[in-house]
Amino acid sequence: PRHVGFVSVTARAILERLSYHERMCELAAIAGWVHDVGNTINRTNHGITGGAMLFQLLQELGMPIEEVMIIVGAVGNHEEQNGKVVSAVSAALIIADKSDAHRTRVRRSVYNPDDIHDRVNYAIGENAVEVDAQKRVIRFALTMDETSSVMDFMQIYLSRMQMCEDAANFLGCRFELVVNGVNINRVKKS
Repeated sequence: PRHVGFVSVTARAILERLSYHERMCELAAIAGWVHDVGNTINRTNHGITGGAMLFQLLQELGMPIEEVMIIVGAVGNHEEQNGKVVSAVSAALIIADKSDAHRTRVRRSVYNPDDIHDRVNYAIGENAVEVDAQKRVIRFALTMDETSSVMDFMQIYLSRMQMCEDAANFLGCRFELVVNGVNINRVKKS
């Protein structure tokens, strides 16, 4: 619940700050809440599985088919292994999902410093997704301590951050990744 709640709130906020229509913002929030439902079947291809699971369920709940397709498309395309940006909701979902890197994702009772995922997430004490609508910049800023490194972060997150760049570009923005106050990705000129 913590992860999907974070993704739901963040996806909505991205579109709100970019002045999208309220219903589109609500669809982003819904997509954020349900985006990992495919994990109930299997972690592998969980985006595609989740999209397939949601198609009939959302229709049965009475959602208009156009909105079902937006949510299913976003959920089915949110993973970097086989997804791509297909809509504004999809773009917001991708950025929100991939920016949930933080020590709260690590269960302290099973923390393993030899596991790179535990080590990287535990090292991140602060993170924020900031949207500057006027400058058309979406910034993912995080602060890491010495228990891990930017190199470790990039080993796990490189393809995810590249997907965030694509998502920001779809929204007419550029994506900045800032770690400990330093922009570590190339700033593209608008």
